[in-house]
Amino acid sequence: MKEQPVLEHLQSQKSWIEGVFDKRECSTVIPSSKNPHRCTPVCQVCQNLIRCYCGRLIGDHAGIDYAWTISAAKGKESEQWSVEKHTTKSPTDAFGTINFQDGEHTYHAKYIRTSYDTKLDHLLHLMLKEWKMELPKLVISVHGGIQNFTMPSKLKEIFSQGLIKAAETTGAWIITQGINTGVSKHVGDALKSHSSRSLRKIWTVGIPPWGVIENQRDLIGKDVVCLYQTLGNPLSKLTTLNSMHSHFILSDDGTVGKYGNEMKLRRNLEKHLSLQKIHCREYHRDSVSGAGWRPPEVFHGVP
Repeated sequence: MKEQPVLEHLQSQKSWIEGVFDKRECSTVIPSSKNPHRCTPVCQVCQNLIRCYCGRLIGDHAGIDYAWTISAAKGKESEQWSVEKHTTKSPTDAFGTINFQDGEHTYHAKYIRTSYDTKLDHLLHLMLKEWKMELPKLVISVHGGIQNFTMPSKLKEIFSQGLIKAAETTGAWIITQGINTGVSKHVGDALKSHSSRSLRKIWTVGIPPWGVIENQRDLIGKDVVCLYQTLGNPLSKLTTLNSMHSHFILSDDGTVGKYGNEMKLRRNLEKHLSLQKIHCREYHRDSVSGAGWRPPEVFHGVP
């Protein structure tokens, strides 16, 4: 009998998430090629070789009639593709728990695919109530390039020790792009070294664009537990998620292989966090006036 309330809670949680979080998909094909060849409707060349400005191949636009002709393409040559005008929202189809298999260890992370303009109140509610994260006293936002680079061993040691110490002593959240390249990978390396020595959890949130993530199909599903393969195709322009992050907000603007709009979501979330009040039991001095409450600070680190 105890299973019934648990099942009802999971169903209500699932419906709540689908009700307030959206994905975005391109709804208008605008060929990026300036000189489309003279083709017939449903041309295989167009579908498999020519891309829309959103980054997808013409044939990868689900539910869109891509039997466009040369005259239709010419009619849109001057039209500027935009997220607001040429994408549509629908309930998210990817959220749950990722299981990363890393040698003998399995790492778990909560995740959701959501539009880059998601309401921040909904996002924070998800993180605190559904994901059971604790409101931070400090947010460490680590920025850097997405290209791989070698960090001198001494500098890497200093960076790793400083980052982990700051997070442990303050109860901070670390926010990165969450991918397996560039500075995010170095953050992951620091966390991996920490996890082998300590059982204490450090909340590390990755906010990458949904459209740059490789092995996306592994993540499709509602309230699922999925196995995710972190080995990517070396020839691909896409990237994989870093297994040492505890949570992922996969920012969706309807594009593929493009960066940019995820930073809007990240900046807005960091600003929203800085406006929150720490729980009164931690900083309470005056139960009437609320004196002593402090908002979390946001520290931006660029290695």
